[in-house]
This record gives sequence, C-alpha cells and structure tokens, in this order.
Amino acid sequence: MPDASADAFLALVAGRRGHFRLESGHHGALWLDLDPLFADARGVAPFVTALAAAIRPYAPHVVCGPLLGGAFLAQLVARELDAEFAFAERHMPTDSHGMYRAQYRLPPALAARVRGRRVAVVDDVMSAGSAMRGTVAELRAHGAEPVVVGALLVLGDAGAAHFDAQGIPVVSPARSAYALWNPGECPLCAAGAPLEDAAS
Repeated sequence: MPDASADAFLALVAGRRGHFRLESGHHGALWLDLDPLFADARGVAPFVTALAAAIRPYAPHVVCGPLLGGAFLAQLVARELDAEFAFAERHMPTDSHGMYRAQYRLPPALAARVRGRRVAVVDDVMSAGSAMRGTVAELRAHGAEPVVVGALLVLGDAGAAHFDAQGIPVVSPARSAYALWNPGECPLCAAGAPLEDAAS
C-alpha cells in the first residue's frame, strides 16, 4: 500500500497500467511518465528538499544523476547541499541481451572531476535501479566513492536490496510496493498480455 508521500508524488506524474519491459529487462504492470515531472517545479520542490535533507548527513562533494530526470534532480539537490553537479549519459549497446543492458557514461570533463570524491547518486524514481547501478559503476570506474543513493520515490525492494548488499545506503522521501518479474516468471506473459517496451 503506498504511503501518503508516495500518493502525493504519484499525483504529480501520469501512470499507465499494462505490461511493460523496463530498462532493467524486468517486466512490470505500471509505467510512470516522468518526463514532465520537473516542469512542475513547485509540486516537486518538497520532495527535492526532503531528499536533500536525507542525503546531507553523507556529506557528498558531488551529486550525480543519470539523464534525464536524474540529472535534473541532481542539479536541484546539489544546489541545496552546496555540492558540485555531475551527470551520466545512457548508452544501450546494440549487441547485448538480457538484464541490466544499459550502460551509463560520464562526459570526459566530468569524469576527471569525480576522482577521489564522495558522490551521492540520485534519480527521480528507482525500481530495479538499472540507471543507478550503471551510474554507480561508472563513477567507481573513475575513482569516485559513491556514498549514498537516493530517489524521490522508491518502488519495491529490488534496487534498494542491490545497494544494501553493496553497503550503499538508500534514502527516499517516499516508498511504495511494486512488483517486478524476470521475463521467464512474468504472470502477464503467461496470460498472453501484449508487451510494450518502455525502455526504448
């Protein structure tokens, strides 16, 4: 059952029910259109402030987010924390298959700036955490120290469990239950529901 904060956040975005292939490769029954989220600056502001407050104790030097929504959020959080801002760009290899195929790359000018620095990684919403995983891996490859990950809304447990296992705390002002399925275990596939590729 969504908490009140999750309900308030979900009121800011358009959601669709159906059968979706997500960026991680998982299947899900809910798709959120997050593109217009930051157009409502006043509506999203309380969530940004709450997330920044949760990140502050980790004292990041840099706040980094995956494009698009994560980068918009990273700018806002960095401003609240008086930290630097960085972003990672999504690359989808054409010859890869399976789960967690998307890769994230820092622009060269930013890659040099994160080495040896404490970084908070943020995204608008996290479910499986595909974009966050890719961003954390890229930051580590450039010598950064990811100290916390955060999202305005955490859907389900998959992404949080991954980062918990790595010893990276997960913070969020809102959480909600969310079902993700591996393709071979998806009940919507078994029922013959048409599949829409939400990651493209």
